[in-house]
Amino acid sequence: MPAAKKLQTRAGALEYAVSGSGWPTIVLLNGAGVTLEGWKGLYPDIERIGTVFAWNRFGVTGSDSPRLAQTGAVVVASLRELLAYAGLKPPYVLVAHSFGGLYANLFARIYPQEVAAILFVEATHPKDREVLKPHESQLARALTKVLSVPQWLFKANLHSELESLETLVDEIGSAGRFPPIPVAVISGGTHPPKWLMSPAALQARRAHQQDLARLSEQHGEHVVAAQSGHFPQLSEPGLVLDVLRRLVQRADNRPPAR
Repeated sequence: MPAAKKLQTRAGALEYAVSGSGWPTIVLLNGAGVTLEGWKGLYPDIERIGTVFAWNRFGVTGSDSPRLAQTGAVVVASLRELLAYAGLKPPYVLVAHSFGGLYANLFARIYPQEVAAILFVEATHPKDREVLKPHESQLARALTKVLSVPQWLFKANLHSELESLETLVDEIGSAGRFPPIPVAVISGGTHPPKWLMSPAALQARRAHQQDLARLSEQHGEHVVAAQSGHFPQLSEPGLVLDVLRRLVQRADNRPPAR
């Protein structure tokens, strides 16, 4: 992973890292409770695709504790401020994992001219909220196991973002249509443990993953990472990078916005 820096935004200090060069600027949006280390499987190869921007949201070690409710508007505004301070201009290719998919979904609807394409990696769909909200302790347990980090490093972020989940979903619903940009979706093919997700919830979530691919008027690509659970970027990084390269090519070849 590249060396991290820190910048003071209006809502507090945020940790970030920039590496690679050229177009596109690839913006990585972590899952709730996940640090930028959650993308380490993609490095250094992702840096050969373009300029890569990774960051830690409020409440994750390296960034300040959240001072405000972590609504979608607050998170997206913080990201745009951080990107501007770092001198990275749109349009961006957003790569969003898990809960980060909700922020990417909102970002594209509010600022369609600033987003060239989105790669959803095991991303949360607005209808997944029924699974997420009641299970904060189970999600914290799962993150501790998968990432091998103590809960104090991420619990403030996980709690604050789940607290604002309903508001975030409402923001997406009222933000207008999803723009006609290239989209790709990567879903894990293995079954999560039943203590984390029931068979019925898993079936619903997989249907929601297909819905994410249909956000695109260009028939978004949907790839199942057969050997992966919730972190394909760690278990099958080569597959994630291949899908990202195809997505960037589609974004580069699409007609200019009118």
